[in-house]
Amino acid sequence: MHGRVYSAAFSKVAVTAAQDLFEIVAPADSAVIIKRFGFSQSSDVGDAQDEVLNILVKKGQTVSGSGGSSVTPVPRSLGDAAFGGTVEANNTTKANTGTIVTHDSVGMNVRAGEKQVYIPEEEIIISPSERCTIELVDAPADSLTLSGVVVFEEVGG
Repeated sequence: MHGRVYSAAFSKVAVTAAQDLFEIVAPADSAVIIKRFGFSQSSDVGDAQDEVLNILVKKGQTVSGSGGSSVTPVPRSLGDAAFGGTVEANNTTKANTGTIVTHDSVGMNVRAGEKQVYIPEEEIIISPSERCTIELVDAPADSLTLSGVVVFEEVGG
């Protein structure tokens, strides 16, 4: 069974602090499956500015983050219904509280960017009403102009 596929993105955001790059809350009547995510930056291009940032995918937070903005996911198929849950980006106060479990950890070289594509057996499944974050663990050494995307599927509803 296949559901509706959506993408949510942000573009050219000045990132100076540790934050939830994306926070996804599944609808009460549907599960959400994260298919892939990716990040790139366009401000640090020299060897002296090279750094690797840790990105974690976490689930189980019961309190939403803040300080970012709401993102309207775009259906990947023309005419599909709007996403039933919510997505936020760049929350500088991270989602917290609850039984938090880390599902993935990747290092992003700021010059190369990061693209994480999950094979079906490794996809991150967000249960109905559950929250999931893709978190930048630590602040970058200096301000980065960051862009990002997350692609996910809503199943059920």
